[in-house]
Amino acid sequence: MKTFFLSMAGALAAMFIFIFLMFSFLMLLIVGASSSKPERPDAVVLSLDLNSEISDQAPTGGFAALSGTPGFIDLLTKLKAAETDDHVKGLFIRGAFIGTGSARAEELRQAIQSFRDQGKFVIAHSQGTLGVSGPSAYWSISAADEIWMQPGSDLVVPGLTFETEFFKGLFDKIGVTPEIYPFYEYKNAPNSYNKTEYTEPHKLALATLAESVWTVALGDIAADRALNAASVRTALESGPIPSEKAIELKLLDKTGYPEQASEAALEKAGDDAELVDLAYYAAPAPSLRAPQIAIVGGEGAVVTGGGDGNSPFSSPPGFASDNIARAILDAGKNEKIKAIVFRVDSPGGSPVAADQIWNAIERVQADGKPVIVSMGSLAASGGYYVSAGADYIIANRATITGSIGIYGGKFAIEGGLNKLGITFDRVSVGGEFADAYGADTFTETQEAAVKDMLKRGYDRFLGIVADGRGMTYDEVHEVARGRIWSGEDALEVGLVDELGTFIDAIEKAKELAGIEADVTPRLVYYPHRPTGLEALESLFGVSAEGAEAAIMLNRLADDKNVQSLLEQLAAAEAVNSGQTQAVIPRFRER
Repeated sequence: MKTFFLSMAGALAAMFIFIFLMFSFLMLLIVGASSSKPERPDAVVLSLDLNSEISDQAPTGGFAALSGTPGFIDLLTKLKAAETDDHVKGLFIRGAFIGTGSARAEELRQAIQSFRDQGKFVIAHSQGTLGVSGPSAYWSISAADEIWMQPGSDLVVPGLTFETEFFKGLFDKIGVTPEIYPFYEYKNAPNSYNKTEYTEPHKLALATLAESVWTVALGDIAADRALNAASVRTALESGPIPSEKAIELKLLDKTGYPEQASEAALEKAGDDAELVDLAYYAAPAPSLRAPQIAIVGGEGAVVTGGGDGNSPFSSPPGFASDNIARAILDAGKNEKIKAIVFRVDSPGGSPVAADQIWNAIERVQADGKPVIVSMGSLAASGGYYVSAGADYIIANRATITGSIGIYGGKFAIEGGLNKLGITFDRVSVGGEFADAYGADTFTETQEAAVKDMLKRGYDRFLGIVADGRGMTYDEVHEVARGRIWSGEDALEVGLVDELGTFIDAIEKAKELAGIEADVTPRLVYYPHRPTGLEALESLFGVSAEGAEAAIMLNRLADDKNVQSLLEQLAAAEAVNSGQTQAVIPRFRER
């Protein structure tokens, strides 16, 4: 027992020491960041490393919020603001080794083009194999003035491949019966459980999507490199291309190492130019009197509730219905907000959660405030549900959207557990449906009830889309039935209004809100993005006032006059205590 209590005490002591050290480290980061304001160089080359993991939107909780790490859409707005910053001369990009995602590549390409149109340069460098997962790695940098690749490397820009696992064979062997019902034939997620290979509708939808995105990518690359699209297709579909050969084909400009490419960028920018990470670039801020546009962001699976977690090591879900609905309503109530841009990057999720968010948009629109949806890489199923009622929907050509449909059911595991010697018995009251979601298979009555429920959910989904898009039920059903579409194809079938980027959505918001085209609006983010101090208070219960006091003390400690006074007092105290001093006069190097 004594050993147990000693071990427990040791564990508790270690935990408190860890928390204290972590808190001290975070305080140092915040104090240091707040107290150091380096002078701005006259010539700046912004840098962007596409190998870094970048979420679509900035984190709003957990330790991640302390760092102030921007999301992808923040990088786009920073780069847009840099267009009018005379200090910024160019951009240096480290190309992704694997890929960025097709829609993200498209948005970055547009941002590069706009940046270059303002007379600024862009140099990109890749260290080797591009595009392990499709063309996005090369596509994202194809608009650069110069594309470098490390010597001895190959340029690999493959087409798109979709690969799906099917578990029916496994379930058959272990005695598990998937009873999952899709509405309708293109709602292919349940196929992984119910089938052993693609169905014809499943295969058709994926093949159409892949061909659409691949064709768009080839067209953009050809345009950026001033080449013929057919010749680009032939070259890239031939497989890996040695860097020297890629230069001959005009797909690359130079070979060299990252340091050489960055040095070339700095030399091009002029004397004393410095690299500044785009993530930490302080973009010129709009006037405080500028009209305001709210940015509401949802990323990931659409889930019910607030999604607040108790762990500081994880951020809350980015598409929790309570949080997003409240953000939309709060933005709607703010009289200074003239329009709302709703950034959606989601594969879908709970229809109930999606319906709550859709309703919030309806309420805001009823008060006369326009809502513009900007679709990211994904805005499918529940991601489209939340978008359907917006005043205007903008998607990238490579956005995966649609998938208007639902599915549901259960896995009947009783047969599998029976094989392990586990048996079930049950007592049920309250009607036949009371044990519908038990371990055994549905009865005919239960199956019919589940399908009726799903059909009602499907009909509601289609009704919402029909109202939002000005279509009839039958017109929506024709392009729905669970089918996915590229953004480009979605425009043709009436599911989106325009092909464009997040920046284009902001411009559309200005138009619908009556803001003049040459006015730069102030972007206000909802849900509120906590500052480092606020995030610290949330995690550890430290008040923002206390942290600010620590910052002020840190600044006082850095003051040379205060330091001199403290040292004199310390020296006097040492002399008074009989200690010998051997010091040189303090001086500051200039």
